[in-house]
Amino acid sequence: MDYDLLIGGDWRTTDARIEVRNSFAGEVVGTVAAGRPQDVADAVAAAVAAQSVAFPGHARYDVLMRAADLIDANAEAYAHDLAAEGHKMIREARREPPRSANVLRLAAEEGRRLAGETLPFDIKPGSETRQGYYMRVPVGVVGAILPFNDPLAVMAHKVGPAIAGGNSVVVKPDSRSPLAVLRLARHLIDAGLPPGRLSVVTGDGTGTGAPLVADPRVRMITFTGGVATGEKIMAAAGIKKVALELGANSAVIVLADADLDAAADSIVAGAFAQAGQNCLGVQRVLIEEAVYAEVVSAIVARTRELSVGPSLDETTDVCPMITEREAIRVESMIADAVRAGARVLVGGERAGAIIHPTVLADVPETSAMDCDEAYGPVMSVRPVSSIDEAIQRTNAVPYGLHAALFTNNLRLAFDAARRLQVGGVMINDSTDYRLDTMPFGGVKRSGVGREGVRFALEDMTETRVVCFNV
Repeated sequence: MDYDLLIGGDWRTTDARIEVRNSFAGEVVGTVAAGRPQDVADAVAAAVAAQSVAFPGHARYDVLMRAADLIDANAEAYAHDLAAEGHKMIREARREPPRSANVLRLAAEEGRRLAGETLPFDIKPGSETRQGYYMRVPVGVVGAILPFNDPLAVMAHKVGPAIAGGNSVVVKPDSRSPLAVLRLARHLIDAGLPPGRLSVVTGDGTGTGAPLVADPRVRMITFTGGVATGEKIMAAAGIKKVALELGANSAVIVLADADLDAAADSIVAGAFAQAGQNCLGVQRVLIEEAVYAEVVSAIVARTRELSVGPSLDETTDVCPMITEREAIRVESMIADAVRAGARVLVGGERAGAIIHPTVLADVPETSAMDCDEAYGPVMSVRPVSSIDEAIQRTNAVPYGLHAALFTNNLRLAFDAARRLQVGGVMINDSTDYRLDTMPFGGVKRSGVGREGVRFALEDMTETRVVCFNV
């Protein structure tokens, strides 16, 4: 599949093309145009112009609902795009289109509920003759920068609320996984989205991402990706709204009173789905000493059963990473941990872009594998003497997206939820759980702001007060 740039309702080609490759076999599965700074400037200009053309709430609702129907009607094509790009296996990819369609429908419905309220001006002496209210208005132009993982769902989470709130959006996809994003752009246009309300500019960070962030006409940047890029965005954005969903190093705590089989199942699924390329993925497992050996044995046994192979193979459980370069990075992190004293309980091997699912023990606290983000199919296990130690270790890293706790003790669960320094605490579930309506985001280096349809919609609108002196 080959795509050009979408600029203000028109498809624009460029001389340079970017090849999209499957990371298992290396074959080209599509090409996209390589955007330039001028293309970004033109897309922003079209977005600004679109703001002067009426686009009432009922029309925004209809467009989003029709686009959701188009996703459902083309779900297998979307899934093939996602798996062909190589960042998730086909069985995982099939879950993303219906989820994305649901996000657009949620955004359409939340847009209908976007409202203000009256203000009691007469509570201040001298203001008895004043009456008024506040309302929500669009921020204007939103720049949305997408990651390579879950690109369709993340686009829905950014573009859906932006459109529902009356904004125009300029999207910059990751060049490694742009195909499903551009298919959705076509379907939004087919659904009746007016020209200029959506542009998609593919290209590298220097040619497209940086000028999008720096453009003063862009009033909000919403970004999902790595911490280093997030820091650059914060420094370059200037005075505008910024929402960042960044890295993680998520911990799962397993107490002796938990359902240990259920915990092992959940941990393995949460660590190795999408080849571990998931900000919510399980990276550290902190297990109460009394059941440490039993839980580790169950985790290792389940990990050995996983099938590794190409992303389009129906039997694959763990597919290659997005590029061989990423796999080499994770391999290096594993090797560094082993040199520092860690033991490989299962996995640890690399073959091209594949990292075999890996479980490590005895990882030193100073190792990058313990305190940084691995973002690959690897987890570490560690015994802890108490829930207090587990909470301390969970909070010790500079990230705070999700944490999980397996226990049947309700008091301990409530206490942990209060003390864990994260954006979300999952009780008797993996860290890899997200409901698309919940406020989603982290603390510390895991980001700024919250996604989740209603919460993103609030961020993508401004409050305007209207006061009448009658």
